Amino acid sequence: MSTARTHWLFGDQLGPHFTEPGEDGPDADAPVLLIEARSVFRRRRFHRAKAHLVLSAMRHRAAELGDRARYVRAETYREGLRRAVGSAPVTVCHPTSRAALGLVTSLPQVEVLPPRGFLVPFADFRRWADGLGGRRLLLEDFYRRVRRAEHLLLDPDGEPAGGRWNLDRDNREPPPRGAPTLPVPPPRWPVEDDIDRQVRADLDRWERSGEVSFVGRDGPRRFAATRAEAEEALEHFATARLAHFGRWEDAMLHEDPWMAHSLLSVPLNLGLLHPGACVRRAEAAYRGGAAPLNSVEGFVRQVAGWREYVWQLYWHLGEGHRSANALGHRSALPDWFADLDADAVQARCLSRVLAEVRDSGWVHHIPRLMVLGNWALQHGYDPAAVTDWFHRCFVDGYDWVMVPNVVGMSQYADGGRITTKPYAAGGAYLHRMSDFCGPCPYRPTERLGERACPFTTGYWAFVDRHRDVLAANHRTARSVAGLDRLTGLPEVLAAEAARGASAP
Repeated sequence: MSTARTHWLFGDQLGPHFTEPGEDGPDADAPVLLIEARSVFRRRRFHRAKAHLVLSAMRHRAAELGDRARYVRAETYREGLRRAVGSAPVTVCHPTSRAALGLVTSLPQVEVLPPRGFLVPFADFRRWADGLGGRRLLLEDFYRRVRRAEHLLLDPDGEPAGGRWNLDRDNREPPPRGAPTLPVPPPRWPVEDDIDRQVRADLDRWERSGEVSFVGRDGPRRFAATRAEAEEALEHFATARLAHFGRWEDAMLHEDPWMAHSLLSVPLNLGLLHPGACVRRAEAAYRGGAAPLNSVEGFVRQVAGWREYVWQLYWHLGEGHRSANALGHRSALPDWFADLDADAVQARCLSRVLAEVRDSGWVHHIPRLMVLGNWALQHGYDPAAVTDWFHRCFVDGYDWVMVPNVVGMSQYADGGRITTKPYAAGGAYLHRMSDFCGPCPYRPTERLGERACPFTTGYWAFVDRHRDVLAANHRTARSVAGLDRLTGLPEVLAAEAARGASAP
């Protein structure tokens, strides 16, 4: 009779690397437990497509594991664990949120194993951070350390391929003029099956009964929910889309939400793919002449650099980072923003991005940072509420992802622990990097009147409100100098105040 302890999988630990035995891993041939806890959806109003994706992925994983898996539907995780194994011993890989870690460490029968699904062990990051002697934890330094440790995109002498560690300056092209979409093959879309249909029927039933409430729409599933689908998506990106990724990495097109992005953050954050496999497949494309270095380095920096950095910072900076609010922003999210009411918005960029989030639960990093985050920053939304909104409304949103990304980067709420300046910009930036502005009723260069761009007026109001902080930062001091030369500033500020929380 097997003495293997049951191994518990959370809904973002669904790849085979979470069940493989090994040093500090689960027991060989361990039974696997997955718990579908309804309370998760009762507590927070998630995007409907996210609820569908996570439940589909969990149920697909249970089906793949067959008799090895026990799938329990319960009100809470504690109830599900009690029904499944009683007081028998259980193992679980280190969860990805402090709340989940607090739960599993409070259960005496559960042994918490080291995390899987990331490249850098906690101890390695701590040694690096402690060795800085209080200096800033710079992404670029960390990224180079990961590249060296993983031997990624290095020449035989250990120097970076192409002679530069960071090719970001090659990846800032605006979109091609006059083209509604990029000349790039579309992403590989999955095909829904009976499991997807059953999940959708369950969600419909729960909503009709009033048990749960969602935001957004649940259209055809756009993202991988199985290991096979995830591997197909990675291969398709590497062979058909990666070559085009770099040059337009920061660009936006009204009719092309996907651009040349990988969309792999979703299966990565579900645990279906390992980041090592993703970056090595991209490097193989470069070595084989299928993709240029700037595209491959940009992708590697996203996965082996920023993603690993954010994961480590979530744990390193502690729970206090979540509540940081260095700029003193307290405004509540207006209903039109919170509810993804794109139809209430006239500003073409903001309306379109909200519609994309409403319809798919995803936009790439530039609309997140420079449209949604920029708007929230300019208008002083409470950073904790913004973080929660991103967590709930994005299919790849998890606590460890959104706290550093939103609090630290998007909203500058930690006063610069992660980034060196607030990411605030006016309409000129959006005009340069997108095709949103052409048919928009607002003009990016106008500050006053009916056609004044709300991002432009919002930007100058933000600079005025925080002029002391921005003047003391060498990266933003020029903005304050520009503010002092601006004509019509009182009228701009009055117009912004009059708008209040109304949709632009």
